[in-house]
Amino acid sequence: MTRSQGESLNLDSRPSSPPPLLPKWEKGSRIQSPSPILGEGFRVRATFIGMHPLQAVHPSLVRKFFTMNITRKWAATKQRAIEILIRLKRLYPEADCTLNYETPVQLLVATILSAQCTDERVNLVTPELFRRFPDAQAIACADIGELEQLIRSTGFYRNKAKNIQGACRAIVEKHNHQVPKRMELLVDLPGVARKTANVVLANAYGINQGVTVDTHVKRLSNRLGLTENSDPVKIERDLIRLLPQEDWENWSIRLIYHGRAVCTARNPACDRCELADLCPAADLSLLPNVLG
Repeated sequence: MTRSQGESLNLDSRPSSPPPLLPKWEKGSRIQSPSPILGEGFRVRATFIGMHPLQAVHPSLVRKFFTMNITRKWAATKQRAIEILIRLKRLYPEADCTLNYETPVQLLVATILSAQCTDERVNLVTPELFRRFPDAQAIACADIGELEQLIRSTGFYRNKAKNIQGACRAIVEKHNHQVPKRMELLVDLPGVARKTANVVLANAYGINQGVTVDTHVKRLSNRLGLTENSDPVKIERDLIRLLPQEDWENWSIRLIYHGRAVCTARNPACDRCELADLCPAADLSLLPNVLG
C-alpha cells in the first residue's frame, strides 16, 4: 500500500497494540525504552520526526543509533585526552618519579610508604631506612620494632612495616631476591596493589603495563570528563583505552604535578589552568584569556 505525495500518515491505521518490547507512544511525544545496547540500567529517548513512531524505536534502529553515538562520543573523548596529554607534556616536560631510590626493592618500599603520605616526607625517611636496611634480605630479617620507628612519620607505620617486611620476605623466598617483573606476581606481595605495581614496573623496569591511579589522577580524570568511575581499577581501564601505552606512566606523573600546582582538591585555579577549555568541570566565566 502506498501513499500519494503530501498525504499525511493516518495514525488511526496503526496496530491496536504495539509489537513486544516497544513502549506506548503518542504523536509528537518523546518516549523512553530500555537500551538494547547498554542494558536495562540505561534509557533511550527518541523523538518522532518524519517517520512512523514505531519505526523510531525499532530495536535495530535504536541499536544503530546508539552504536554510532557511543563511537562518536568515545572518539571525541579520545581526541580530547590526546590534546590534554600534549599540553601536559608542554607544561611539565620532565616527568620523573619523585621518590628517591637506587634499586627496584627500594622503589617498592618507598612506594608502599607513600600511601597516605607525601613523596617529600617519604624522601626524608628513606635515607636512614636504606642505610640500615639496603636490600630485601636486610629488611626481611630486620627487627619489626626498629622498622616501625624508622618509618613512623609516614603514618600507618605498623601496617606499613608489616607489609614491607612481608613483601621482602616473599621476594627473598619466592623470587630469588629480585622484585618480580610481572603484574600478577607483584600484586601477590603483601601491601602491593595495582598502583604500586604500576609504579615499580614503569620506573624500575621500563614496563608500562597500566596507568597509576592515585588521588590526584582519580580527581582530575573525573573533572576532565575522561571517566565517570570512582573505582581506581575502572578508572585505569578507561584511561588505558584513551592514551598511548608509551605515555601511561608519564601521564600519571604529569597529572599529579598539575593536581598539586593548579587543579587542587578544594580550590582549583581554573583562571590559570591551560586545560580549562578542555575541562567540563571548569568555570568558563573565570577564563577571559582562554575565551578571548
